[in-house]
Amino acid sequence: MRQQFNQVLVTPKPFVKWAGGKRQLIPILNENLPKTMGAYYEPFLGGGALLFHILKEREGQKCGISDLNSDLILAYTTIRDKIELLLESLKNHSKNYQKDSKSYYYSVRENNPKSAVEKTSRLIFMNRTCFNGLYRVNNKGKFNVPLGRYTNPNIVNEENIRSVSQVLQSQKISIKCRDFEAVLAEAKKDDLVYFDPPYQPVSNTANFTSYTKKSFTYDDLKRLAKLCLKLDSKGCKVMLSNSNSQEVVDMFSEKHWRFEKIEANRSINSNSKKRTGHYELLIKNY
Repeated sequence: MRQQFNQVLVTPKPFVKWAGGKRQLIPILNENLPKTMGAYYEPFLGGGALLFHILKEREGQKCGISDLNSDLILAYTTIRDKIELLLESLKNHSKNYQKDSKSYYYSVRENNPKSAVEKTSRLIFMNRTCFNGLYRVNNKGKFNVPLGRYTNPNIVNEENIRSVSQVLQSQKISIKCRDFEAVLAEAKKDDLVYFDPPYQPVSNTANFTSYTKKSFTYDDLKRLAKLCLKLDSKGCKVMLSNSNSQEVVDMFSEKHWRFEKIEANRSINSNSKKRTGHYELLIKNY
């Protein structure tokens, strides 16, 4: 049974590290949020950094959150609905990992559990222990990232997961697995829709679009640009993050889009020297 929102003792933070995660950019994104808004929609949910920030700052905010990655959405609903079983499973992973991290990691990577709790527990465990915390699947949908170099990873992180579970209990938050275009049927005038899609690559080696079996393509970017125009015509407030690429600039060339160029580190680049000095775009219609 879901309960009404209660005061959360610990500020919830993303429970997974996600390519393109926005935790470091929260101060800038917060400055760019509209002063007032109706519902908040986020169709590329990922780690949910901005969602958790908004829920902390605006208690009782109505939210419609979604993603096409079914494993990720299952994780959100499992944390909301089956927190005790999930924590028990994560503690079991942690105990087994401490005994023999390498063999246990690769045995879990090969597993394909069926239950929601075990699927979510596996996702969080892999995310905490894999190389660079990078979620990536191959074209068969198989997680294929090697073991990371961690001495004592925080696999359970009980305090934060309980906090996330508590904040997601709100009856005003809906969680769905769906394509981003579905938001058009729900968003109304003055609602805010924030898009944080897999970024357009700025070079041949900077292509982080494999979060689902179906990569986010240039055609998907065109669909997204058309959707943003439709939302704009409905009177919705639209904010979009993407790479500082000419393709993105050209796609949002209409005069009512405002651009802001912001510096952002790339925390998942395997070469730590290449994680800084990057810029991305924040695009708004308000």
